[in-house]
Amino acid sequence: MAKWNVLIALSLMLLSHAVQAASSSLPSHLDRQKLPYGCGSCHVGFDFRSGGGLDGCLTCHGSLQRRVKGSYRSSRELKDIESELKKNYRHPILESKGIHSSKERLPETDARTPRHADCVDCHSPHQVSSENRFAGIKGKQIGNIVADITKEYELCYRCHSDSANLPGLSTNKRIEFSTMNPSFHPVESEGRNLTVVSLLKPYREKRISPSEISTITCSDCHGNDDPAGPRGPHSSSYQHILRDNFSTRDNESESAFAYALCYRCHNRSSILGNESFKYHSQHIRGKQGGTASSGGTSCHTCHSSHGSTEYKYLLKFDTDVVSVSSSGMLKFNEKGMGAFRGECYLTCHGVDHNPKTY
Repeated sequence: MAKWNVLIALSLMLLSHAVQAASSSLPSHLDRQKLPYGCGSCHVGFDFRSGGGLDGCLTCHGSLQRRVKGSYRSSRELKDIESELKKNYRHPILESKGIHSSKERLPETDARTPRHADCVDCHSPHQVSSENRFAGIKGKQIGNIVADITKEYELCYRCHSDSANLPGLSTNKRIEFSTMNPSFHPVESEGRNLTVVSLLKPYREKRISPSEISTITCSDCHGNDDPAGPRGPHSSSYQHILRDNFSTRDNESESAFAYALCYRCHNRSSILGNESFKYHSQHIRGKQGGTASSGGTSCHTCHSSHGSTEYKYLLKFDTDVVSVSSSGMLKFNEKGMGAFRGECYLTCHGVDHNPKTY
């Protein structure tokens, strides 16, 4: 009898595990264990022709005051997305109510269409899961085919690349990250520059071992500044929805905080130790070594955060700070492949580089 009891107990344990596995494989919104009202949890009383957003998704994902009691059931508390969307820098979900259309296609082709963001622009309610947050979202239309998104950057490109209604100061991120450029942060593929001496482990220019990282995602830089908060680029306390601070101001005092975003991957000691460029530290910290009046400038003054269509090493001069040299030129010439030598023609902080050679 004892033998049979053991077998029955083992069978029940296996069945329980199988049920749990089947449940966990379901997209969250199709799991009746989590949504006791089934389809009615979302489809009763809400007009989804214009997106879920304020009146739909936040019923479960909003503040405690907004949530409808009993609509969601889980041992794990849902994150409060609504509070995140009230930070200073955010995707404008709360401000865009009623603009999204279920018939719209992205990137936007009509320049007159107001910019907006809705939960359903990035998440397909029927297919989203914690493992694949953009499952079921269609990518850019090519001819008569609209393919599913498989890479995160493809999702971001829907609004931040070829949109006809890009804001005036916005740039086309697809062009900046193009693997045809002389340099780019390795979002679409591994980078072309093989001599990034400041990279911190496990980052590498080219991945050799499984533990190394040679490509990054948009959300490695853009996302919640609160590690305990909801994942993803809903909002941040830092400009451009960045996960860490990144000052783009001129005459900035260098510190670990000022360029914390860059120092997530790039070794601060290596940069300030001039391992890649003879005057790297002087440009960032100024001649006086880092005081507010020393004349240092931001990484952004010389480097694009995304990619450069002109130069290697992400070089792209910020013309709000840098102007042409006395000979009317604004350019960089590399001197020797990977030799960390070059010359710049420009004027910065009143200093004429015509050229300055290193």
